[in-house]
Amino acid sequence: MMLDKVGSYSFLAAPFHCDFSNRIFLSNLGNSLLNAADFHSNERNFGMHYLNTIHKTWVLSRLSIEIIEMPQAYSSYLVETWVDGVMRGFTHRNFRVIDALSGKIYAYGRSIWAMIDTETRQPTDLLSVNDGLIVDYIEREKECDMQPFSRVKIEKDARLRQTVLTHYSDVDPNGHINSIKYVEHLLNLWSIEWYQQHDIKRLDVAYVAESHCGDRLHYYVEDQEKGTFAIAIKKEEPMGEEQIEVCRLKLTFAKKSV
Repeated sequence: MMLDKVGSYSFLAAPFHCDFSNRIFLSNLGNSLLNAADFHSNERNFGMHYLNTIHKTWVLSRLSIEIIEMPQAYSSYLVETWVDGVMRGFTHRNFRVIDALSGKIYAYGRSIWAMIDTETRQPTDLLSVNDGLIVDYIEREKECDMQPFSRVKIEKDARLRQTVLTHYSDVDPNGHINSIKYVEHLLNLWSIEWYQQHDIKRLDVAYVAESHCGDRLHYYVEDQEKGTFAIAIKKEEPMGEEQIEVCRLKLTFAKKSV
């Protein structure tokens, strides 16, 4: 039986998922988007539950979140998600975050996912899974009212701002560092005083390579135009000297209105 192409999932802005301003952390909102993607794909039989039985899994390649307003503590919000394009190697998935009671729009999101073989870690043909079932769930009519992915450019003179040693709590079910953990560590580069005066308006992430528990992550930051920062995260493996780029990010802030 075919389900609706668009899935809608309820989440709570739990108080201990919120910052000093009683607004949800961007990292927790990001996890809600990824959870909604997981629920949606599992219900339609092209998610992790099925893929794990055939030694395949989804990996996140690109993620962009555009924020209008962050949900407040104790508020219930819905994450709507749908697939709006499928190619042999990648699929495009969109998101819309709305207040569960008023319908007020909080944020939009866009993402690109690849499917890989869990044994070889190589890309696989996602159209071969369940006879290309995912194609039946493409939804092109629903709009995602945000700008497309923004390419992250960073110069070689970006400054090292932070080094993070990865641990148990950074690892996800795929055995590599959780996609949102990179963002969670990133947000600590700015002080509470900065966040008292600025709101996060957009995040763009391009995932380049996997990192694993025990890898040392170096955060290089370039201050670009006003309120915009480009970040390159590079890993230093245990006992290794060479640094390998694992992802690039762009974070855009706006001054809080008085």
